[in-house]
Amino acid sequence: MRAWFVVLVFCSLLAAGCWDRTEINDLAIVTAAAIDHEKDHQIRLSIQVFIPRELTTGQGGTGSGGGELTTVYSGTGVNISDAMSKVQAKLPRKIFWGHCKVYLFGEEAAKQGMSEHIDFLVRHPGPRNRAYLYVTKGKAKEGLAIKTVLERSSAEALREFASMHIGMAVTLVDYRNMLKSESETIAVPMIENGAKLKTPVQIQTKSILIGTAIFKKDKMIGHISPKVTRGLLWLRNEVTQAAITVRPPHVKGIVSVMPSRSRVTLDPVIKNGKWSMVVKVDSEGDVVENGTLLNLMNPDLLSIVQKAVRDDIQARITFSLETLQKELKADVANFAGAFHRKYPKEWEQNKEQWEQIYPKIEVKNQINVKIRRPGLISAPAGVREEDVINK
Repeated sequence: MRAWFVVLVFCSLLAAGCWDRTEINDLAIVTAAAIDHEKDHQIRLSIQVFIPRELTTGQGGTGSGGGELTTVYSGTGVNISDAMSKVQAKLPRKIFWGHCKVYLFGEEAAKQGMSEHIDFLVRHPGPRNRAYLYVTKGKAKEGLAIKTVLERSSAEALREFASMHIGMAVTLVDYRNMLKSESETIAVPMIENGAKLKTPVQIQTKSILIGTAIFKKDKMIGHISPKVTRGLLWLRNEVTQAAITVRPPHVKGIVSVMPSRSRVTLDPVIKNGKWSMVVKVDSEGDVVENGTLLNLMNPDLLSIVQKAVRDDIQARITFSLETLQKELKADVANFAGAFHRKYPKEWEQNKEQWEQIYPKIEVKNQINVKIRRPGLISAPAGVREEDVINK
Protein backbone atom coordinates (compact mmCIF):
# COMPACT_ATOMS: atom_id res chain seq x y z
CA MET A 1 0.00 0.00 0.00
CA ARG A 2 2.82 2.34 0.92
CA ALA A 3 4.49 1.69 -2.45
CA TRP A 4 1.34 2.64 -4.34
CA PHE A 5 1.11 5.83 -2.29
CA VAL A 6 4.71 6.79 -3.22
CA VAL A 7 3.98 6.15 -6.91
CA LEU A 8 0.82 8.29 -6.72
CA VAL A 9 2.68 11.20 -5.12
CA PHE A 10 5.48 10.96 -7.71
CA CYS A 11 2.97 11.00 -10.61
CA SER A 12 1.18 14.00 -9.14
CA LEU A 13 4.47 15.92 -9.09
CA LEU A 14 5.03 15.16 -12.77
CA ALA A 15 1.55 16.41 -13.62
CA ALA A 16 2.40 19.87 -12.28
CA GLY A 17 4.55 20.79 -15.26
CA CYS A 18 2.57 23.83 -16.42
CA TRP A 19 2.74 25.90 -13.25
CA ASP A 20 5.07 28.50 -14.85
CA ARG A 21 3.48 28.61 -18.32
CA THR A 22 3.10 31.85 -20.26
CA GLU A 23 0.11 32.11 -22.56
CA ILE A 24 0.81 33.12 -26.15
CA ASN A 25 -1.51 36.11 -25.87
CA ASP A 26 0.76 37.39 -23.08
CA LEU A 27 3.82 37.48 -25.36
CA ALA A 28 5.17 40.21 -27.65
CA ILE A 29 6.65 38.08 -30.46
CA VAL A 30 9.82 39.66 -31.88
CA THR A 31 10.41 38.94 -35.59
CA ALA A 32 13.51 41.12 -36.06
CA ALA A 33 15.77 43.37 -33.99
CA ALA A 34 18.00 46.32 -34.87
CA ILE A 35 20.96 47.76 -32.96
CA ASP A 36 22.21 51.30 -33.57
CA HIS A 37 25.01 53.35 -32.02
CA GLU A 38 23.87 56.56 -30.34
CA LYS A 39 25.61 59.49 -28.65
CA ASP A 40 27.25 59.26 -25.23
CA HIS A 41 28.16 55.59 -25.73
CA GLN A 42 24.50 54.59 -25.81
CA ILE A 43 22.92 52.03 -28.09
CA ARG A 44 19.38 51.94 -29.44
CA LEU A 45 17.54 48.64 -29.55
CA SER A 46 14.58 48.48 -31.92
CA ILE A 47 12.39 45.41 -32.13
CA GLN A 48 9.85 44.49 -34.80
CA VAL A 49 6.85 43.00 -33.02
CA PHE A 50 4.19 40.86 -34.65
CA ILE A 51 0.57 42.10 -34.46
CA PRO A 52 -1.54 38.93 -34.30
CA ARG A 53 -4.95 40.62 -34.60
CA GLU A 54 -4.08 41.79 -38.12
CA LEU A 55 -3.97 38.21 -39.42
CA THR A 56 -7.71 37.50 -39.39
CA THR A 57 -10.19 39.58 -41.33
CA GLY A 58 -13.23 37.34 -41.08
CA GLN A 59 -13.25 37.22 -44.89
CA GLY A 60 -10.66 34.49 -45.47
CA GLY A 61 -7.83 36.96 -46.11
CA THR A 62 -4.88 38.27 -44.17
CA GLY A 63 -4.64 41.68 -42.63
CA SER A 64 -7.51 44.04 -41.84
CA GLY A 65 -8.02 46.66 -44.47
CA GLY A 66 -4.37 46.59 -45.51
CA GLY A 67 -3.18 47.16 -41.94
CA GLU A 68 0.40 46.55 -40.90
CA LEU A 69 1.31 43.11 -39.58
CA THR A 70 4.21 44.40 -37.46
CA THR A 71 5.10 47.43 -35.41
CA VAL A 72 8.41 48.74 -34.02
CA TYR A 73 9.35 49.65 -30.44
CA SER A 74 12.67 51.28 -29.47
CA GLY A 75 14.66 52.06 -26.37
CA THR A 76 18.17 53.28 -25.53
CA GLY A 77 20.65 52.06 -22.94
CA VAL A 78 24.30 51.37 -22.23
CA ASN A 79 23.92 47.86 -23.66
CA ILE A 80 21.25 45.63 -25.18
CA SER A 81 20.06 44.32 -21.82
CA ASP A 82 19.60 47.86 -20.49
CA ALA A 83 17.87 49.01 -23.67
CA MET A 84 15.58 45.96 -23.63
CA SER A 85 14.37 46.86 -20.15
CA LYS A 86 13.41 50.30 -21.51
CA VAL A 87 11.55 48.71 -24.40
CA GLN A 88 9.79 46.25 -22.07
CA ALA A 89 8.45 49.20 -20.07
CA LYS A 90 6.57 50.32 -23.20
CA LEU A 91 4.94 46.93 -23.83
CA PRO A 92 2.03 45.30 -22.00
CA ARG A 93 3.34 41.88 -23.04
CA LYS A 94 6.55 40.00 -22.27
CA ILE A 95 9.20 40.25 -24.99
CA PHE A 96 9.68 36.84 -26.63
CA TRP A 97 12.80 36.29 -28.77
CA GLY A 98 12.07 32.73 -29.93
CA HIS A 99 10.78 33.78 -33.38
CA CYS A 100 13.38 36.50 -34.09
CA LYS A 101 14.78 35.60 -37.51
CA VAL A 102 17.03 38.58 -38.30
CA TYR A 103 19.38 40.91 -36.42
CA LEU A 104 20.31 44.20 -38.09
CA PHE A 105 23.33 46.29 -37.09
CA GLY A 106 23.66 49.89 -38.17
CA GLU A 107 26.82 50.88 -40.03
CA GLU A 108 28.09 53.00 -37.13
CA ALA A 109 27.41 50.25 -34.59
CA ALA A 110 29.36 47.83 -36.80
CA LYS A 111 32.31 50.21 -36.95
CA GLN A 112 32.32 50.59 -33.17
CA GLY A 113 32.39 46.82 -32.69
CA MET A 114 29.71 44.15 -32.32
CA SER A 115 31.20 41.62 -29.89
CA GLU A 116 29.41 43.00 -26.83
CA HIS A 117 26.06 42.85 -28.63
CA ILE A 118 26.77 39.37 -29.98
CA ASP A 119 27.61 38.26 -26.43
CA PHE A 120 24.10 39.14 -25.26
CA LEU A 121 22.46 37.41 -28.21
CA VAL A 122 24.34 34.13 -27.75
CA ARG A 123 24.32 34.20 -23.93
CA HIS A 124 20.65 35.07 -23.36
CA PRO A 125 18.43 31.96 -23.58
CA GLY A 126 15.81 33.74 -25.68
CA PRO A 127 17.46 34.72 -29.01
CA ARG A 128 17.98 32.05 -31.68
CA ASN A 129 21.61 31.30 -32.53
CA ARG A 130 20.56 30.40 -36.09
CA ALA A 131 19.04 33.81 -36.83
CA TYR A 132 20.73 35.77 -39.62
CA LEU A 133 22.90 38.88 -39.28
CA TYR A 134 22.93 41.91 -41.58
CA VAL A 135 24.71 45.27 -41.57
CA THR A 136 22.67 48.19 -42.90
CA LYS A 137 23.71 51.41 -44.55
CA GLY A 138 22.69 54.21 -42.21
CA LYS A 139 20.49 53.32 -39.25
CA ALA A 140 19.48 49.74 -38.63
CA LYS A 141 16.07 50.85 -37.34
CA GLU A 142 15.24 52.03 -40.86
CA GLY A 143 15.81 48.47 -42.08
CA LEU A 144 12.90 47.25 -39.95
CA ALA A 145 10.62 49.63 -41.85
CA ILE A 146 11.45 48.25 -45.30
CA LYS A 147 8.19 47.68 -47.16
CA THR A 148 7.89 44.22 -48.64
CA VAL A 149 5.55 43.18 -51.43
CA LEU A 150 5.54 39.39 -51.28
CA GLU A 151 6.43 38.75 -47.62
CA ARG A 152 4.58 39.69 -44.46
CA SER A 153 7.50 41.63 -42.99
CA SER A 154 11.05 42.79 -43.71
CA ALA A 155 12.30 40.06 -41.35
CA GLU A 156 10.72 37.35 -43.48
CA ALA A 157 12.08 38.88 -46.71
CA LEU A 158 15.64 39.05 -45.34
CA ARG A 159 15.41 35.50 -44.04
CA GLU A 160 14.41 34.33 -47.52
CA PHE A 161 17.36 36.16 -49.09
CA ALA A 162 19.73 34.41 -46.68
CA SER A 163 18.19 30.96 -47.19
CA MET A 164 18.58 31.28 -50.98
CA HIS A 165 22.31 32.12 -50.55
CA ILE A 166 22.19 34.87 -53.15
CA GLY A 167 24.92 36.62 -51.15
CA MET A 168 26.60 35.82 -47.86
CA ALA A 169 24.45 34.06 -45.27
CA VAL A 170 25.80 34.55 -41.73
CA THR A 171 24.16 33.44 -38.49
CA LEU A 172 25.07 34.28 -34.91
CA VAL A 173 26.95 30.98 -34.69
CA ASP A 174 28.83 31.72 -37.93
CA TYR A 175 29.86 35.17 -36.66
CA ARG A 176 31.17 33.74 -33.41
CA ASN A 177 33.11 31.02 -35.23
CA MET A 178 34.67 33.49 -37.70
CA LEU A 179 35.65 35.76 -34.82
CA LYS A 180 37.51 32.83 -33.24
CA SER A 181 39.18 31.76 -36.49
CA GLU A 182 42.89 32.16 -37.15
CA SER A 183 42.35 35.17 -39.42
CA GLU A 184 39.88 36.90 -37.03
CA THR A 185 38.24 38.37 -40.11
CA ILE A 186 34.48 38.37 -40.63
CA ALA A 187 32.12 38.94 -43.54
CA VAL A 188 28.46 39.92 -43.00
CA PRO A 189 25.94 40.68 -45.77
CA MET A 190 25.08 44.35 -46.18
CA ILE A 191 21.74 45.86 -47.16
CA GLU A 192 20.64 49.23 -48.47
CA ASN A 193 19.54 52.05 -46.18
CA GLY A 194 15.93 51.32 -45.26
CA ALA A 195 15.05 54.98 -45.81
CA LYS A 196 15.55 54.37 -49.54
CA LEU A 197 13.29 51.30 -49.60
CA LYS A 198 10.00 52.52 -48.19
CA THR A 199 7.71 52.13 -51.18
CA PRO A 200 6.94 49.15 -53.45
CA VAL A 201 8.39 51.08 -56.40
CA GLN A 202 11.70 51.59 -54.59
CA ILE A 203 11.78 47.89 -53.66
CA GLN A 204 11.23 46.86 -57.27
CA THR A 205 13.83 49.22 -58.76
CA LYS A 206 16.60 48.97 -56.14
CA SER A 207 18.45 45.99 -54.78
CA ILE A 208 18.19 45.30 -51.05
CA LEU A 209 21.53 43.46 -50.97
CA ILE A 210 24.41 45.83 -51.78
CA GLY A 211 27.41 43.66 -50.95
CA THR A 212 29.26 42.50 -47.86
CA ALA A 213 30.61 44.28 -44.79
CA ILE A 214 34.16 43.26 -43.86
CA PHE A 215 35.30 43.11 -40.22
CA LYS A 216 38.71 42.81 -38.62
CA LYS A 217 38.73 41.72 -35.00
CA ASP A 218 35.06 42.60 -34.58
CA LYS A 219 35.13 46.09 -36.13
CA MET A 220 33.90 46.91 -39.61
CA ILE A 221 36.71 48.26 -41.80
CA GLY A 222 34.88 48.54 -45.13
CA HIS A 223 32.56 46.78 -47.52
CA ILE A 224 32.78 45.06 -50.89
CA SER A 225 30.45 45.13 -53.88
CA PRO A 226 28.18 42.26 -54.99
CA LYS A 227 30.66 41.50 -57.79
CA VAL A 228 33.54 41.06 -55.34
CA THR A 229 31.22 39.10 -53.06
CA ARG A 230 30.59 36.57 -55.84
CA GLY A 231 34.31 35.83 -56.04
CA LEU A 232 34.47 35.58 -52.25
CA LEU A 233 31.69 32.98 -52.29
CA TRP A 234 33.79 30.86 -54.65
CA LEU A 235 36.80 31.18 -52.33
CA ARG A 236 34.69 30.18 -49.32
CA ASN A 237 33.06 27.26 -51.16
CA GLU A 238 29.60 28.77 -50.61
CA VAL A 239 28.29 29.04 -54.17
CA THR A 240 24.89 27.37 -54.38
CA GLN A 241 22.67 29.30 -56.78
CA ALA A 242 24.53 31.42 -59.31
CA ALA A 243 24.02 31.37 -63.05
CA ILE A 244 27.29 31.95 -64.92
CA THR A 245 26.70 33.83 -68.16
CA VAL A 246 29.60 33.87 -70.62
CA ARG A 247 30.35 34.94 -74.16
CA PRO A 248 32.50 32.22 -75.77
CA PRO A 249 35.43 33.66 -77.78
CA HIS A 250 34.92 34.09 -81.52
CA VAL A 251 31.25 33.09 -81.15
CA LYS A 252 28.23 35.33 -81.51
CA GLY A 253 25.85 35.15 -78.55
CA ILE A 254 26.01 34.15 -74.91
CA VAL A 255 25.52 30.97 -72.88
CA SER A 256 24.26 30.62 -69.30
CA VAL A 257 25.37 27.73 -67.12
CA MET A 258 23.92 26.85 -63.69
CA PRO A 259 26.39 25.05 -61.40
CA SER A 260 24.84 21.89 -59.95
CA ARG A 261 27.84 20.89 -57.84
CA SER A 262 30.92 22.85 -56.84
CA ARG A 263 33.78 22.04 -54.53
CA VAL A 264 36.56 24.45 -53.63
CA THR A 265 39.64 23.45 -51.65
CA LEU A 266 42.55 25.56 -50.45
CA ASP A 267 45.99 23.98 -50.73
CA PRO A 268 48.64 26.10 -48.96
CA VAL A 269 52.31 25.78 -49.88
CA ILE A 270 55.43 27.01 -48.04
CA LYS A 271 58.57 26.52 -50.09
CA ASN A 272 61.95 28.19 -49.55
CA GLY A 273 60.31 30.61 -47.13
CA LYS A 274 57.72 31.72 -49.70
CA TRP A 275 54.02 31.37 -48.86
CA SER A 276 51.56 30.60 -51.66
CA MET A 277 48.04 29.24 -52.04
CA VAL A 278 46.55 26.96 -54.68
CA VAL A 279 42.79 27.40 -55.06
CA LYS A 280 41.33 24.21 -56.55
CA VAL A 281 37.83 24.46 -58.03
CA ASP A 282 35.86 21.47 -59.33
CA SER A 283 32.49 22.47 -60.73
CA GLU A 284 29.76 20.73 -62.66
CA GLY A 285 26.83 22.47 -64.27
CA ASP A 286 23.98 22.47 -66.76
CA VAL A 287 23.32 24.76 -69.69
CA VAL A 288 20.12 26.68 -68.97
CA GLU A 289 20.23 29.05 -71.95
CA ASN A 290 22.07 28.90 -75.26
CA GLY A 291 22.00 32.15 -77.21
CA THR A 292 24.61 31.01 -79.72
CA LEU A 293 24.41 28.87 -82.86
CA LEU A 294 26.55 26.14 -81.28
CA ASN A 295 25.17 22.62 -81.06
CA LEU A 296 26.39 21.77 -77.57
CA MET A 297 25.90 18.04 -78.15
CA ASN A 298 29.25 18.20 -79.93
CA PRO A 299 31.98 17.68 -77.26
CA ASP A 300 34.41 19.94 -79.12
CA LEU A 301 31.92 22.82 -79.14
CA LEU A 302 30.94 22.12 -75.55
CA SER A 303 34.59 22.43 -74.51
CA ILE A 304 34.61 26.00 -75.84
CA VAL A 305 31.82 26.89 -73.41
CA GLN A 306 33.53 25.03 -70.58
CA LYS A 307 36.70 27.06 -71.10
CA ALA A 308 34.69 30.30 -71.10
CA VAL A 309 33.04 29.33 -67.80
CA ARG A 310 36.43 28.38 -66.34
CA ASP A 311 37.88 31.75 -67.35
CA ASP A 312 34.89 33.55 -65.82
CA ILE A 313 35.31 31.79 -62.46
CA GLN A 314 39.02 32.56 -62.47
CA ALA A 315 38.34 36.22 -63.25
CA ARG A 316 35.86 36.46 -60.37
CA ILE A 317 38.30 34.92 -57.88
CA THR A 318 41.18 37.10 -59.07
CA PHE A 319 39.08 40.27 -58.94
CA SER A 320 37.90 39.44 -55.41
CA LEU A 321 41.44 38.78 -54.18
CA GLU A 322 42.64 42.08 -55.63
CA THR A 323 40.23 43.84 -53.27
CA LEU A 324 40.64 41.59 -50.25
CA GLN A 325 44.43 41.19 -50.41
CA LYS A 326 45.63 44.51 -51.77
CA GLU A 327 43.03 47.03 -50.59
CA LEU A 328 41.37 45.74 -47.41
CA LYS A 329 44.11 43.24 -46.45
CA ALA A 330 41.33 41.10 -44.97
CA ASP A 331 41.65 37.31 -44.98
CA VAL A 332 37.91 36.57 -45.21
CA ALA A 333 38.54 33.30 -47.07
CA ASN A 334 40.54 32.15 -43.99
CA PHE A 335 43.80 31.30 -45.73
CA ALA A 336 45.24 31.45 -42.21
CA GLY A 337 43.22 28.42 -41.14
CA ALA A 338 44.45 26.41 -44.14
CA PHE A 339 48.11 27.21 -43.35
CA HIS A 340 47.56 26.40 -39.68
CA ARG A 341 46.17 22.96 -40.48
CA LYS A 342 48.90 22.00 -42.95
CA TYR A 343 51.89 23.76 -41.39
CA PRO A 344 51.17 24.04 -37.63
CA LYS A 345 54.80 24.65 -36.66
CA GLU A 346 55.39 27.38 -39.25
CA TRP A 347 52.04 28.96 -38.36
CA GLU A 348 52.92 29.23 -34.67
CA GLN A 349 56.19 30.91 -35.59
CA ASN A 350 54.63 33.41 -37.97
CA LYS A 351 51.04 34.01 -36.82
CA GLU A 352 51.93 37.37 -35.26
CA GLN A 353 53.13 38.55 -38.68
CA TRP A 354 50.08 37.30 -40.59
CA GLU A 355 48.94 40.87 -41.33
CA GLN A 356 52.17 41.37 -43.31
CA ILE A 357 52.29 37.86 -44.85
CA TYR A 358 48.72 37.68 -46.20
CA PRO A 359 48.88 40.52 -48.78
CA LYS A 360 52.06 38.98 -50.28
CA ILE A 361 50.72 35.44 -50.73
CA GLU A 362 50.80 34.33 -54.36
CA VAL A 363 47.52 32.70 -55.34
CA LYS A 364 47.31 30.14 -58.15
CA ASN A 365 44.02 28.81 -59.47
CA GLN A 366 43.35 25.28 -60.70
CA ILE A 367 39.83 25.29 -62.10
CA ASN A 368 38.10 22.30 -63.63
CA VAL A 369 34.64 22.77 -65.17
CA LYS A 370 32.43 20.04 -66.60
CA ILE A 371 29.09 20.71 -68.26
CA ARG A 372 27.17 17.47 -67.75
CA ARG A 373 23.87 18.34 -69.39
CA PRO A 374 23.34 20.76 -72.30
CA GLY A 375 19.61 21.00 -71.53
CA LEU A 376 16.44 19.33 -72.78
CA ILE A 377 17.19 20.13 -76.42
CA SER A 378 20.32 19.66 -78.51
CA ALA A 379 20.33 22.36 -81.22
CA PRO A 380 19.59 26.01 -80.34
CA ALA A 381 15.85 26.71 -80.26
CA GLY A 382 14.30 28.91 -82.94
CA VAL A 383 17.28 28.55 -85.29
CA ARG A 384 17.10 27.07 -88.77
CA GLU A 385 18.82 23.70 -89.01
CA GLU A 386 21.19 24.90 -91.71
CA ASP A 387 22.38 27.78 -89.47
CA VAL A 388 23.31 25.56 -86.53
CA ILE A 389 27.05 25.09 -86.02
CA ASN A 390 27.61 21.37 -85.55
CA LYS A 391 31.39 21.24 -85.69
